[in-house]
Amino acid sequence: MKKLTATTAFVTYVNDIYKAADLATSGLDYTVFQKALTGYYNLKGENKLADNSSVITIVDFDKSSSSKRMWIVDVLKRQLVLNTWVAHGQGSGDLFANRFSNNADSHESSLGFYVTDDVYMGKHGRSLHLDGMDKGFNSNARSRAIVLHSAAYVCQSTINQIGRLGRSFGCPAVSPEVSNQIIDLIKGKNMLYIHANNNAYNSKYLNDNFMAQFASPVNESLTQVSKAVM
Repeated sequence: MKKLTATTAFVTYVNDIYKAADLATSGLDYTVFQKALTGYYNLKGENKLADNSSVITIVDFDKSSSSKRMWIVDVLKRQLVLNTWVAHGQGSGDLFANRFSNNADSHESSLGFYVTDDVYMGKHGRSLHLDGMDKGFNSNARSRAIVLHSAAYVCQSTINQIGRLGRSFGCPAVSPEVSNQIIDLIKGKNMLYIHANNNAYNSKYLNDNFMAQFASPVNESLTQVSKAVM
């Protein structure tokens, strides 16, 4: 079998999951998925995620709020678990989110990598704490009370009425119909990545240094890439 470099091996691995989970059909952009997976393995390498974490959540704010722009993917099973709506902050825009902030009272969404934490009962009911991993971009998530919660305005009916979802104070709000399912799937040190093509955003978790451990040519199917860092 032809030997692969670490970079080629990782690309092969990304392609394999993307195709197996049929993510193109669901509307998830390949480049966004690759960035999410890169961040996932960097966070794994820093022991930020649970040892058994295999589920990643991706939000693409380049898409309108009337589209289902949240994906939950099980990278171990290579399956799309859920594709659904998610709201952005009032300060970020109307149909599209195009302004982002880490500041208190901005009511804007924040880009970057998050790690999910514990479940609690808040003013929106059962909710999920999030910790922002990107300093200067989402690191104030806790102090801003940026959490994942349900909201009645995240539904087809709202889209039919006003042409878009309602908006939050910066939280990634989801439909009450799936909120408990989402929370149970991603709670407890799993990754959430909120993406947008924004020139100001950068993250140390988007570097490919984690691939150095695969610098020696490998000659196995890249299922082993995931096993090496799981």
